[in-house]
Amino acid sequence: MHKKLFCFGFGYTAKALTARLAGKGWRIIGTTMSSEKADAMRASGVAPVVWRGGALDAGVLEDATAVLISTPPSAAGCPALLSAQGPLAATRDSVKWIGYLSTNGVYGDHGGAWVDEDSALKATSARTRRRIAAEAAWGVFCERQNLPLAVFRLPGIYGPGRSALDAMRAGTAKRINKQGQVFNRMHVDDIAAGLAASLHAPEQQGVYNFADDEPAPQQDVIAYACQLLGVEPPPLTAIEDAGLSEAAMGFYRDNKRVSNRLMKSALEIELKYPTYREGLSNILKASSAYQSCDASLSSSAKSDCV
Repeated sequence: MHKKLFCFGFGYTAKALTARLAGKGWRIIGTTMSSEKADAMRASGVAPVVWRGGALDAGVLEDATAVLISTPPSAAGCPALLSAQGPLAATRDSVKWIGYLSTNGVYGDHGGAWVDEDSALKATSARTRRRIAAEAAWGVFCERQNLPLAVFRLPGIYGPGRSALDAMRAGTAKRINKQGQVFNRMHVDDIAAGLAASLHAPEQQGVYNFADDEPAPQQDVIAYACQLLGVEPPPLTAIEDAGLSEAAMGFYRDNKRVSNRLMKSALEIELKYPTYREGLSNILKASSAYQSCDASLSSSAKSDCV
């Protein structure tokens, strides 16, 4: 069966999804703003399209069976939607799935209470308000064109090369203390598994919260990473003294616990890393195994470790 996935944006999450689809007959196309990144994508078997917004060659979407959107919206709207409306309308008979990656930041601040897909969207920052508008715009377009749409509201994403372990090793980790503050997060491999499950069940449309099972304070995650590394954790720092950017401060203004019940039931997902503890432990184990293998093999044999 013909299977073609077009990715608007080819970042951390898209890479994890396409790695999961590798060897299963999918042709993958992804956009990038960088010619250098295009070379790396091509080397990994992904057909690159250098795209910096604006007009898009309609031919690249021809016969696409699935479309993933991870490009952030601007004040003008979602760049992917602005560029793809015509091409998608022209190829809508082949499109079986459209996945839009949003954020659970659209819920804003709920005072630490649990939220689900029906909870009020209280976002106040310009960035998260743009996400709400982009979700709605994709919904209107897909309804008019009779195209299948699933919206995924993602939490903090972590994984290899992008975790509290990496922040500790880089010397950039802080244990920021704000009383009662919790966040959800999700290992990128679990996100990829959820997206793949949706991709193979396109009839399950709608909005899905993606999140782990345990919303937790940021300082607890850093402390656990330090425990795994066998180092002393950095001192607790009051949020007022943390030197956070305005964007990061906005992140800390929102406090909520995100329910993943619908994700699990509708998409039949069982999390491999239900909390940050399993996720960080696996990242450390995998990196330690690679480093051990890397140190013991000649350069000609190192490819066997990957």
